[in-house]
Amino acid sequence: MQTQFTQAIEQICTEKNISKDVVMEAVAAALVAAYKKDYGEKDQEVRVVINEESGGIEVYITKTVVEGEPENKNLEISLEAASRLNKNIKVGETIEIMDLPADFGRIAAQTAKQVIVQRIREAERDMVFSEYKDKEGDILNCTVQRIEGDTIICDLGKASGVLFRNEQIPGERYYPNQRFRVFVVRVEQTAKGPQIVLSRSHPGMVKRLFETEVPEIPSGIVEIKSISREAGGRTKIAVFTKEEGVDPVGSCVGQRGMRVQAVMNEIGGEKIDIILWDEDPKVFITNALSPAKVLEIKTDEKEQKASVKVPEDQLSLAIGKSGQNVRLAAKLTGWNVDIEGSDSAGIEAVEVAASKPKPAKKDLEAAIIAAVEEQNKPEDGKEEKPVAEDKEESKSAKDTKPKEPAVQTDEEETKDKEVK
Repeated sequence: MQTQFTQAIEQICTEKNISKDVVMEAVAAALVAAYKKDYGEKDQEVRVVINEESGGIEVYITKTVVEGEPENKNLEISLEAASRLNKNIKVGETIEIMDLPADFGRIAAQTAKQVIVQRIREAERDMVFSEYKDKEGDILNCTVQRIEGDTIICDLGKASGVLFRNEQIPGERYYPNQRFRVFVVRVEQTAKGPQIVLSRSHPGMVKRLFETEVPEIPSGIVEIKSISREAGGRTKIAVFTKEEGVDPVGSCVGQRGMRVQAVMNEIGGEKIDIILWDEDPKVFITNALSPAKVLEIKTDEKEQKASVKVPEDQLSLAIGKSGQNVRLAAKLTGWNVDIEGSDSAGIEAVEVAASKPKPAKKDLEAAIIAAVEEQNKPEDGKEEKPVAEDKEESKSAKDTKPKEPAVQTDEEETKDKEVK
């Protein structure tokens, strides 16, 4: 029995991947509870020692030495009986006495079975909790284990995680045995064990994916300053570098967009805007509102408000669909951004056109006549007949393109006579 008991303990340790010391402590505590229940008192001090080699069990009870007959034999022992074990013992002192009832092995096994299982389960939960607690803020590979309504239960290997509806990417569909990456939001200890809350919509997931795809970020060359995200729609990420000659935006985009495309594929094709972070709030806000062009920015540092003017034709571009662009820019910069349209571009064009001198009517007529004369100028040595001006035609020249007058040279007139 003792050999089988030891083998069972070792098997549990191997299957559950739990330290043997933890299991032995759980078994000893279970045996103490069983002894107190059937043979002793709840307030009694009991210590159980298990021989790991032979599997033997020894139970030690701590009792107080009293003069005369003890009132409670479970808690006290007479001086005469204690002196047989220790000659130097005195009244009032405590002594440990080994006690192992004949049927303790059978009763202890029955009583402590559930306690042992519970303690091993708790030890396993503590081990899982401590392991995944250190992984908060990281991304892990998982497999969809089952779907319970809107909640997805994911298999992480040694434990299961929960992907709630508000942590899912809108429009993304899940099915059993599907594999993808998740972000570990938090790990909580509950009555049913550790609960690992996962997310696909957290901004931290985009950050971790970029750290995986862009080696310049873990090395410290490129720094991610802030991220704002609306899962399933668009993400804005601000990057910065202190290294000269390094383009932080280009590093995140990658050659032919390979790096940013890998991140986009992992989050369901979500669009990502990578912008350059700047210490100047005005420059930073301008970059955050891209691709819209900004004409003017007024900032209020006390209230963290920024009033931005953009061309009227780019007002909808700056605001974005359902206000998405300006909303993400506000989250990214930490400023409350107000967008205003401005007609300054159109007014400027009108003013420039108005500043140019307009040709007078007489000058326009003279220019038309001069152009006609230049076109009908005769060659050297030949005379030109006067051109009869058509009053109606010259009047309409102001509104329409002037027609070439029918002017005949001397040679053409001679040919006409010969034909007649």
